[in-house]
Amino acid sequence: MIDAQGLDALIAALASDGREVFGPVRREGAVVYEEISSSDDLPKGWADEQSGGHYRLRQEGDAFFGATLGPQGWKRLLHPPKQVLWRTEGAGEETKIIPEPLDTTRRAFIGARACDLAAIAAQDKVLTEGPYRDPQYAARRANLFIVAVNCTRSAETCFCTSMNTGPKATKGYDIALTELEGGRFLAEAASEAGAAQLAALPSRPATADDEGAAAAGIDRARDQQRRIDTDGLPALLKDRPDHPRWSEVAQRCLNCANCTMVCPTCFCTTVDEVTSLEGPETERVNRWASCFTVDFSHVHGGAVRPGAKSRYRQWMTHKLATWVDQFGEMGCVGCGRCISWCPVGIDITEEAAAIRKGGG
Repeated sequence: MIDAQGLDALIAALASDGREVFGPVRREGAVVYEEISSSDDLPKGWADEQSGGHYRLRQEGDAFFGATLGPQGWKRLLHPPKQVLWRTEGAGEETKIIPEPLDTTRRAFIGARACDLAAIAAQDKVLTEGPYRDPQYAARRANLFIVAVNCTRSAETCFCTSMNTGPKATKGYDIALTELEGGRFLAEAASEAGAAQLAALPSRPATADDEGAAAAGIDRARDQQRRIDTDGLPALLKDRPDHPRWSEVAQRCLNCANCTMVCPTCFCTTVDEVTSLEGPETERVNRWASCFTVDFSHVHGGAVRPGAKSRYRQWMTHKLATWVDQFGEMGCVGCGRCISWCPVGIDITEEAAAIRKGGG
């Protein structure tokens, strides 16, 4: 068991180890992940309320990690929205292509939830385990220390239990914390590096009451969640491309791409070549892309998916069905961000249930 002073000592120790330490902070009405220097930077005493198309913070209690998930996943720190791949110098026969140096910055994440750990594992599989390995992602990932936080409350939009990704972290972390009342944390190590950090902190052994309180909090978070029935869902979605629900959701969908931007597992990118206005130098820039844009499926002759119906169907079917064909698991971790941050409140759990009811 550690207390608030132990949490501060952990943050300081990770910084002293040469790491940039990131955690949840309150900015402009939301919880986002930014660099922190102490527990004073955490959103202590704030909780979130979320539903379809709705996100608000409210002051409640005195927990450091009372707010669950904001619009950002940790993805932006490992797989940035925009990154230079290479640049050129010189012109003509003197042109040189210079690869962007690998980002070997040592970082630590504090406050990663179980669903986001599952999302990082999904990105690992996509970006490091296949034949087209992303060297920048791999370099950032190799230098990462993760302090997870088990959820003791869930937002209305959470459904990680249905996806077997939470609310308790089971892997993918160095240290896991479960916050109890009074600023106390049950701390568990899952790596040698994590054990070494915990051993250096002021602490006391956990009692059976401590462990029972932590388990009760996690059970409470589990009971607060909505559900999605995943039994047979991949085959169901692939077998019903003409279900009338696809047209119904298309009438609401704005094609704004919010769901893909906040999703912690979406990995699609495109590249731009940007030429300097002052000389011959050029940069090739990798940036996030979304299957909700017309250009995403544009080939010679036009877009393959020109309308909202086909784009939403592509996104949801890939996330919950064809992702399994590619990577052996669904591409959804049940974080619920796509529900909260959809301007019209489209709910992937409701859409899956509607498709299950029959039709084309």
